[in-house]
Order: sequence, then structure tokens, then C-alpha cells
Amino acid sequence: MADLKALSEAIIHGKADEAKTLVQQALDERVSVETILSDGLIAGMNCVGQEFKANRFYVPEVLIAARAMNQAQALLEPHLKEQGVKAVGKAAVGTVKGDLHDIGKNLVIMMLKGNGFEIMDLGIDVGPAKFLEAANQGADVIGLSALLTTTMPQMKDVVSALKDAGCNVPVMIGGAPVTQNYADEIGAQGYAPDAASAVDVARSLIGA
Repeated sequence: MADLKALSEAIIHGKADEAKTLVQQALDERVSVETILSDGLIAGMNCVGQEFKANRFYVPEVLIAARAMNQAQALLEPHLKEQGVKAVGKAAVGTVKGDLHDIGKNLVIMMLKGNGFEIMDLGIDVGPAKFLEAANQGADVIGLSALLTTTMPQMKDVVSALKDAGCNVPVMIGGAPVTQNYADEIGAQGYAPDAASAVDVARSLIGA
């Protein structure tokens, strides 16, 4: 019998090979792809997120867990498409123009992906036009990351560009120097202090 709790534990502890074996076993036993995803992979990443928020897990543990999740999810991808399993929503995430830091962005992407979001990774040094393009391509929520105080004003530029274009896609922001006050000041709809919180914020912004 497929053990989804063991799969969840394998994700939490970053045991990629074990996670892949358990996913394959569940598929062979005809467990629904949706169940494997929600009770195995997402349950595991939810726990990682809680541990990260509580400062019991740090960036290396999250990266190892996310790698295991990505490898396990790769086995599920063809079946997800085949069975028409819908993503929670589509998130476009990028580090703003002038900022070349990507660890924070990548952590947010991993946490969102591990919680059932389809991801548009826009990369680093991303200008307003590219975020607007992502919105026009169907993003449900846009995530802006900045690690430098000098690049934070770029977040305001993105929010303004979206507003000027009449685009209603909600924007969430985050990064070391970023605060809830700054989000309010520039008109961003959400602020996440860490990658795990970003999942809750993104869900609330799209009503998922």
C-alpha cells in the first residue's frame, strides 16, 4: 500500500531518491495524482514552510527539501497534464531591475511550486515591462523581490506600470529591506516577510 505519509517525510528530510520511489509506487498502485500531490508533496512542503517560519529549518534545509519535491513532482507532471489537474494559480516571480540576487526569489518559487502553483520565473534584473507582459500572459499574482535598498524603488515602478496599463493582477513584495509599510506606501497588495509566508499571501490574494 502506498505510504503518502512516508512520501511527505521523505520530502521534509530532502530524501529525493526515496521520494521518487514512493511516488512511483503510488502511481503503480493507481493512487490518484491529485492525492499524491496534496497528501504527499504539498503536505511535506507545508511542514517545511512551518519549520522555516519557526526558525527550526534554515535555507539549506529548505533547498534540499525543495530539490526532493522538484524531482518527485517531475514524475507526476505528465500524469497531472493527462488528468487535467489544475494548478492553484499562476504566479510570476522576479527580482526587480538592478538587483541580481536570486536566492530569496528561488526560495519563494520553490515554496509556491511545492504548494501547487504554476510558476513563471522571470529571473533577475527584471524591468516593469516584463512583469506587465507576464500579467498579460495570464499570471494570477506577481511577486517582486529585492535585496538592496537601492533597488526597492523599482518595486514602485512596477506597481505604477501595472496600474497605468489598467492591469488588476495583485502584486506581492518581499526581500530583506522590504516592509509591510513600504508595501502600503507603493500600493502593493501583499507583503511576505519570508518564503513560507509568501504562499499564504499568494493564496489570499487570488482567493485560493
